[in-house]
Amino acid sequence: MKQLLSGLAGLVLGVATALPALAELDDNGLHVETWIEETFLDLREDLGDANANGQRLLILFEQRGCIYCNEMHENVFSREDIAAMLDEDFFVVRLNLHGSLEVTDFDGEAMSERDIARRWGILFTPTLMFMPEEVPEDQTAVQASVATMPGAFGGWTTFNLLHWVQEHGYDGDEGFQRYHARRLTEMGIIE
Repeated sequence: MKQLLSGLAGLVLGVATALPALAELDDNGLHVETWIEETFLDLREDLGDANANGQRLLILFEQRGCIYCNEMHENVFSREDIAAMLDEDFFVVRLNLHGSLEVTDFDGEAMSERDIARRWGILFTPTLMFMPEEVPEDQTAVQASVATMPGAFGGWTTFNLLHWVQEHGYDGDEGFQRYHARRLTEMGIIE
């Protein structure tokens, strides 16, 4: 009996240590990341702070219980190269799809997170919206966005999208899909 209990305890310990660590969640059930900025959610100010830091403004929509958000945090955002880019090159402001915090859009309209999500037509989480360095005063974030990624994507797609935005790929003739395929070929990931 003692050997059986000892064996079961070893099995439980072995399984527990083999499982990946679960991401930390805040009181709203959203993932905690060092690269997510705490701001007053005035997007004009956030853009100014991003520019002052030499970063690009990235608006990230998530929601409690989102399995795709969890997938991104556990398997994509946790990649060292992606986490480093998010920390160094992007000023990430997270909004809760169903949240009640007040957000001020670039055009000066202030409303709750859930209402701004409706205004912008955000349907999926996670959704990543990448902003240009300058936004006209009469535009909303969704009008000004240079790229939007609705839903969860794999590590290489996310990695290449971050680079494409950083390199202003949206200003050139090579769309993201062609850029992504070329980069994967250059890295030897596909032939």
